[in-house]
Amino acid sequence: RPAMWNAACDCVVARFLYDIKLGEPIHNATNEQLRAWNEDRYFQGFMEDGIPEWTRELSIAGPTHQGMLVEEKERPHYYYNQRDFAKIFAASMLEAVDDSLKRASGLSSTELRAKKTPAQLARAWFIDHYPLLGALAAGFELVEDSVVCHRLEISVAAISDFERKIYINPGAALTGGELRFVMAHELLHAGLRHTARVGDRDFFLWNAACDFVINGWLIEMQVGVAPTLGMMYDPALKGQSAESVYDLISRDLRLRRKFCTLRGEQASDMLDGPGKHDQSNAPVAATTDFDAFCRRAMLQGLDLHVSQNRGTMPGNLAQEIRALSQPPIPWDVELAQWFDGFFGPLERKRTYARLSRRQAATPDIARPRYVADEQLLSGRTFGVVLDSSGSMDAKTLGQGLGAIAAYAFSREVPLVRLVYCDAHAYDAGYVAPDAIGNRMRVQGRGGTLLQPGADLLTTAADFPKAAPILIITDGYCEPSFRLGREHAFLLPKSGKLPFAPRGPVFRMG
Repeated sequence: RPAMWNAACDCVVARFLYDIKLGEPIHNATNEQLRAWNEDRYFQGFMEDGIPEWTRELSIAGPTHQGMLVEEKERPHYYYNQRDFAKIFAASMLEAVDDSLKRASGLSSTELRAKKTPAQLARAWFIDHYPLLGALAAGFELVEDSVVCHRLEISVAAISDFERKIYINPGAALTGGELRFVMAHELLHAGLRHTARVGDRDFFLWNAACDFVINGWLIEMQVGVAPTLGMMYDPALKGQSAESVYDLISRDLRLRRKFCTLRGEQASDMLDGPGKHDQSNAPVAATTDFDAFCRRAMLQGLDLHVSQNRGTMPGNLAQEIRALSQPPIPWDVELAQWFDGFFGPLERKRTYARLSRRQAATPDIARPRYVADEQLLSGRTFGVVLDSSGSMDAKTLGQGLGAIAAYAFSREVPLVRLVYCDAHAYDAGYVAPDAIGNRMRVQGRGGTLLQPGADLLTTAADFPKAAPILIITDGYCEPSFRLGREHAFLLPKSGKLPFAPRGPVFRMG
C-alpha cells in the first residue's frame, strides 16, 4: 500500500509544518482535517475508509504522484549509504533547542562558541593522542557550518588542500567514533597527496579508488568507527594501492553510478580538482611549502607511531608514507628506466681489427680492442612518433628530442626510427642520435593525427617487431588511438591525452 503510506506521511508532515508555522502551505487542508495523529493511525484510517480526496494536495510531487520514491536496486556489498534520518533529525532538533536555550540565557556569541563541538574534540584527540596524523590535524582549519556544507553539496565531510580546511557537516549527526574515522579519512587524502597524484586520471574515479584504500586501512587500524554514510569498503581490495584499484574500477564505468564518497553520490570529497594543484596562492606564509609539510608531518608521525606502539600499522601504508619522503624521480630518468627494460648492457668482445694503444712498457706487443658485437647492434633501435603540429612549442620539442638523443647515445643505440606527424605522417627513416638533437628539421605544422605515424612504424618491414615506440605529443590529437606493441607517451607537464593510454605516460618539466 505505498499510496496509502505516502498519504499518511504527507498528513503528518503537513501537520508538523502547520504547528511550527514554517512557510506557507501549498494545500487547503484545514486544521480539523490534519489531526494530531502519527503515520500508523492515518494509515489504518485510510485502510478502512480509503484515501480522502483532500490529501492529494499535500504531495509536493503533484496530485497524481507520490512524494517518496522507493529505490528497488540493491547496492553492491562495498557500498554503505544507510542514512539514519531519524537520528539526524533528532540530533538537529536537540541542537536547535539547546542553542535557543543558550541564547535565551543571555550568553554572547563568543561564549556560545567556547564549548568545543564533537568534531573539535575529535581533532583534539588526534593532536593529543595520535601522532601519525596529529601534526596534519593541527595544520587544517575545521569548518562546521551547515550553510557552507549545503552550498558545497557536502553530505558528510570533505577536504581542501588549497584552503587548508576540513569541512564537517553537522547535519550528519556523527558520533565521536565516526568523527574520528571521517577526520582520519580526510587527513590521509591530504597527507598522501592524493589530489596532486591524480595525473591524467578521471578525478572522481581516482577519489573513489583512494577511498577504498583509505577505508580499508582505517578499519584495519581500528581508528574510530566506520560510519554508514557514504563509505566505500571492499575487503577483497586489501593490500592494493590506489593506482591498482583505479585500474580495476576504471575498466567498468557502470560502477561509477554506485560510488558514493563522504561528500555524496558522484561527488569528490577532495575539493581541489584538476587545475588547483598550484599552492602558490594558498593562505599560508609564503615560506611554507605544503607538499614538504605533508611529507614531513607524515614521516615524523609514522616514526612516533611505531616507536610509541600506538597501534596497528598496515605495511603498505607505512611504505607509501616513506615513499613520500623521497624526492620524485625526474621525468628523463623515469623514461630512461622504461627504455632500459628493452636495451640491456651490450656484451663486448676482443678484436684485433683495430688495435688498442700499445703500452709504453711493451711497445712491441699488439693488444686487442674491446668492441660491441655488430650483430647485437643491428637490431638495437626504437621508434619515435613526434607530434609536429602547430600547437607543439619549441621548448617541448627541444626537451623531447634532446632526451631521446641523450639516451640513445648513452645506451649505444646506433640509429632511431623517426616519424613526424601532423595531419599526415612523414617518415624520416633511421637517424643517428647526434642528428636527432642538432640537425633535424621538423616537417608539417597542421593538425595532429598520431595513428598514421604509429601504423607506419608497425607495418614497416625494416622496423623490428620487438622495438618499443615513444610518442611525443602535447595531447591535442585525435580522441582515439590504438597501438598493439610496447609504447609510451611523453607529454608536457600540463598535457592531457584525450583517450585512455595503454602505455606509461611521462611528463616533461
